[in-house]
Amino acid sequence: MTAPRAFHPLARLLHWTMAVLVLAMLFIGVGMVSTVSPKHQWLLAIHKPLGITILLLVVLRIIVRLRFRPPALPADMPALMQFAAHASHWLLYALMLGMPLIGWAMLSAGGYPVMLGSSWRLPAILPASPVLFAWLREAHQYLAYLFFFTILGHMGAALYHALIRRDDVYPSMTTGFPASVEAAKKPPENIGPPPPDVLPPSDNAG
Repeated sequence: MTAPRAFHPLARLLHWTMAVLVLAMLFIGVGMVSTVSPKHQWLLAIHKPLGITILLLVVLRIIVRLRFRPPALPADMPALMQFAAHASHWLLYALMLGMPLIGWAMLSAGGYPVMLGSSWRLPAILPASPVLFAWLREAHQYLAYLFFFTILGHMGAALYHALIRRDDVYPSMTTGFPASVEAAKKPPENIGPPPPDVLPPSDNAG
């Protein structure tokens, strides 16, 4: 089977949709913990259904990732960089999966309802426990920091591939047309007349 040159279109759609949602989620989370104004309840009402949406999308994304093989990293990438790339990807998947679940468990332990809209209430996944609530609240907070710095590293790596290495990694997740394919379509540059020594003998005779 030929190795794919780009991510499947559904994988790319999920990637960019979730990128927007996760960044919005992080900023909403920062806003929630930094204000006690009436906006806190408004942000909280967005935070819960958005977290469940991310949870559902990441499950779908993992299924797509396992169903459609992603393109391989460039063969000339050092082994350490390839290891870091794979590790950071799976760390992002783990955080996208774990953060909503921990938030859901935290609210369950605190006895708070997880409402999706005005009437749809999700069931509690943990019994009420003040100790467990405090522990999960700390875990949710510190994992949010880890999530933020992992995303920064992921964005830095994307820019490194797009602007410095200029390999197939970045376009394989954006346009779907690897850079090497685009380069092959372009006509060669600086095409001038052939040097005199390669012209036919009649032309050289002058």
